Amino acid sequence: MTDFPLHDETTAPEASRELLARSRKQNGMIPGLHATMAEAPGLLEGYQLVHQLFVDSSFDKDELTVVWQSVNVEHSCHYCVPAHTGIAKGMKVDDAITDALRDGTPLPGERLEALRTFTLAMVRERGNVDDVAVQAFLDAGFTKRQVLEVILGVSQKVMSNYTNHLARTPVDAPFEKFAWQGAAATV
Repeated sequence: MTDFPLHDETTAPEASRELLARSRKQNGMIPGLHATMAEAPGLLEGYQLVHQLFVDSSFDKDELTVVWQSVNVEHSCHYCVPAHTGIAKGMKVDDAITDALRDGTPLPGERLEALRTFTLAMVRERGNVDDVAVQAFLDAGFTKRQVLEVILGVSQKVMSNYTNHLARTPVDAPFEKFAWQGAAATV
């Protein structure tokens, strides 16, 4: 097993130190994901930028959560599923949405289900979704802009999920109570 260090502002490569300080300021701590990514300053900086761009996209808090958790669950990310459960609670996302995403059960509302279906198609088909899938997403009330913004969200989650798989990043203490072992059902 490869050992990846969990950096802070004193141990990280110079180019990551300011990025970690920003993480601490924004989160009240340095998330383990950021501490791990700090080993590669470009990855941490890219992740932080893509995260902010996705947060600033046209998706609302429920839709952001659907994209994030759909990818996290599909990738079986032991770190991101609990972290995004806590994040969703902080964003005041309905627990019914979070529970359905974590458990692989139907979401409340056809629109959110269409978003999960499209996001999973993008992940599973590696972006090679057919016109029928795109049209179903558009018919659910989403836009062409949002087709492309799903790619932005998936990109963010690939960075974090793959890092966590390789590094076996420990779940941060505030999110341990949301530990996740895998979905009982498959959507």
